[in-house]
Amino acid sequence: MIVPLIEGLLQDPPWRRFLDALRASVGGDYASLVFRPLPLGTPEARVIHLYSGQPSPPPVTRHYRESFYLRDPVPYHEMEEGRSYRLEQLLQHGGADHDAYLTQLLLPSGMNHLRMIRMSDNAGVSGWITVTRRKGEFGTEVDRLLEQLAPYMRAALGSFVTLERERMTAAVACEAVRRMNFGWITLDGEGCVLDADPHGARILQAGDSIARAKDGRLTARDASLRRQLVSAVRDLAINPQARPRAVVLGREPWLDLLLVPSGQRMGTTQAAPAIVGYLHADNWSSADRCDQLAQLFDLAPSEARLALALSRGMSISEAAPELGLTVESARTYSKRIYAKTGARGQADLVRFIHRSVLVIA
Repeated sequence: MIVPLIEGLLQDPPWRRFLDALRASVGGDYASLVFRPLPLGTPEARVIHLYSGQPSPPPVTRHYRESFYLRDPVPYHEMEEGRSYRLEQLLQHGGADHDAYLTQLLLPSGMNHLRMIRMSDNAGVSGWITVTRRKGEFGTEVDRLLEQLAPYMRAALGSFVTLERERMTAAVACEAVRRMNFGWITLDGEGCVLDADPHGARILQAGDSIARAKDGRLTARDASLRRQLVSAVRDLAINPQARPRAVVLGREPWLDLLLVPSGQRMGTTQAAPAIVGYLHADNWSSADRCDQLAQLFDLAPSEARLALALSRGMSISEAAPELGLTVESARTYSKRIYAKTGARGQADLVRFIHRSVLVIA
């Protein structure tokens, strides 16, 4: 029972094999685990109901969910933690709600005989295991089994709740990163690709600018880019305190890469990366971005093109010839851009643009 209990943490739905094994072990028709991932009373608290075997008929389940749950007489939170309870210890004969619970829910579901046990961790998260069957009372060996399982189930519930919180945090963070068109890859000290998120993997798979070479190393189509990558990987692998290296991989659409020392030297199940590469891909064309900048900051088309170039790290002297401007004209345009956006200089302009809604457009 312990092995499927541990393995159940990563199953979807969780603990499928554990509940099947528990039901078979006690000779039950039905086994369930009910718990709340968060303490009762928190806004996010929700009940998770997992089961093995034959559940209640749909009309009975609907009756409970629509109204009878308000009259549920089972003293779930008053149950002594880690103790197995029989049906007659949970329901009081002669009480209206107790009798209704028995006749309207349990008996129509074939749950004539029942054992229930409650587990609770220090964070206030409670769970209940229930086993039932139509014929034949459970023996004392079932009580012993449930009580022996309780400490392990308590630890498993705590681990599951922690995992779920981390999964939710990671999901929200990943969605934010995805909306900003960022991805990542990790490299070892030789420049071999160890891992990538879906966005980074797509860029490598496309191979338009960078790719994974046959020997596993990060490479680029352009010879100049290949030299920049080799130089950056060598410097960062040798000196973990080295400054991050930024490389422009493509300009239309925009794609750049920031290589930084990982700082993680101890791995768990995988090799620890020496370098993390953050990829930023702009799925919009420069013309689209210029239109968006013009709308957002009321810029003229020529001003929007210069603002985009400056936001991508180009200096005025570098941007001017690419835009067909003299350096003096570009400086004049930049003053108009700063006045319209409220920026006090190029650094301010970059910050305004990259903190605007264009980031997730």
